[in-house]
Amino acid sequence: MTITHLVTHSGSFHADELLSSVILTRLFPEAELVRTRDPAWIAPGEGRIVYDVGRAFDAEARIFDHHQRPAPLREDGRPYSSFGLIWASYGRDYLSALGVPEGDIEVIHAGFDDSFVVPIDLMDNGAMEPSAAGPLAGLTLPVLLESLKPVFDDRSESADDRAFLAALPVARAFVEAAIEGRAAKRRAEGIVRAAIEAAGESRVLELPMGMPFRSAIETAGADHLLFVVHPRGDDWVLTTIRKSGDTFESRADLPEAWAGLTDAALEEASGVEGAKFCHNARFIAVAATHGAVRRLADLAVAAAS
Repeated sequence: MTITHLVTHSGSFHADELLSSVILTRLFPEAELVRTRDPAWIAPGEGRIVYDVGRAFDAEARIFDHHQRPAPLREDGRPYSSFGLIWASYGRDYLSALGVPEGDIEVIHAGFDDSFVVPIDLMDNGAMEPSAAGPLAGLTLPVLLESLKPVFDDRSESADDRAFLAALPVARAFVEAAIEGRAAKRRAEGIVRAAIEAAGESRVLELPMGMPFRSAIETAGADHLLFVVHPRGDDWVLTTIRKSGDTFESRADLPEAWAGLTDAALEEASGVEGAKFCHNARFIAVAATHGAVRRLADLAVAAAS
């Protein structure tokens, strides 16, 4: 069946139907996006997908609302918003449309659901307090997207529709960047695993370029690794390895004597010709050559030991 219309509610918008629209407009680019509360439109019909409106959820009938009772829930009891319902039904097709390899689709679909979709669902349903984000509560994705709504005293008839259409590419950029990042991380894992094997018992992991590495190191159980080196443009970089994704604390810091130094001062402090920079927080250093960065790495390992 050809999908000719994507139907959601008119008026003020929230993150869930905006993000749902990102998914659906990618999959059905020729379909017309209709924002309305007309009963004739917000019921199941030939060639249409209805979402965040209609007071019913029936994936086969292509209606995806969550405001009715009983509301649709995940198996663990957490509530869906329209975004979660659309992602469950169309997310895999969306990933295919973005070029995600078939073998990675299930892993990325589940990971994106857990880390990106579920928080949107919980916030939309009032099942998560904005205060959960602490000082960053005003910078969560739902808040940022909804800040694109028209101001309260813009009473022009098309204000909400214009704002929705203007917000759509912004929302798309966040979703597609998140997916592309996850797909890239999957590609990086294979490279990092091979590099770990090549490193053997060395405390230093050498990679052919900058890439995500921490989770692959954890998965491989390479607890002996302390530092990573890789090229960056004409330079070489030495970085620490964070203990987890929830902290900035590293397995080992770079030597305290290098902190905040550059060029000649860092060369003198380290004794390494070609040393160029060490961050004051001691998590990254830069050198002019591969030989220089490896000497810095050896010194950092010795200091950490």
